[in-house]
Amino acid sequence: MKIKYISLSVAFMLFSISMIAQSKVGTVNVNEILLNLPELATVNTKVASYNSELEKTLNEKITVYKTKLAAFKKNAPAYSDVMKKTMGEELYGLENNIKSFQQNGSQLTQLKQDDLLRPLYKKISDMIAIVAKEKNYTQILTVDGNEFAYVDEKFDITATVKSKLGIPAK
Repeated sequence: MKIKYISLSVAFMLFSISMIAQSKVGTVNVNEILLNLPELATVNTKVASYNSELEKTLNEKITVYKTKLAAFKKNAPAYSDVMKKTMGEELYGLENNIKSFQQNGSQLTQLKQDDLLRPLYKKISDMIAIVAKEKNYTQILTVDGNEFAYVDEKFDITATVKSKLGIPAK
């Protein structure tokens, strides 16, 4: 019985060692690659342009509100109670619209940026898969989130991916 147990333990250890030997893990810094892609400048320009459009729209809404508020203050003595109530509700609605637009502006900008970055992340992901297959890696882990206390740099494929994407080494 004891011999069976020892034999089984040795077989399990040998199997485990052979499985470990077949694994090859690499690391990649996706953010470093993204920051060095030439297409990122275009994305940043488009996001800035979109943000400017949002600011322009916001300023137009504020101008309309201020104009209507000034007209209301100027003509309020001549308005009937019904007209004052109607104008007050309109101003209140415009004010709420402005507040809502301000709150949603950063979310809209973030959604636009995410939409524009999606193809860049796909490009990086596809290249990581190609390099991983070429170099026979079984796993590639990202190092962007401080998940590792130590990583052997010889398994980092960031430079290879950057090279294949035409990004010069620094």
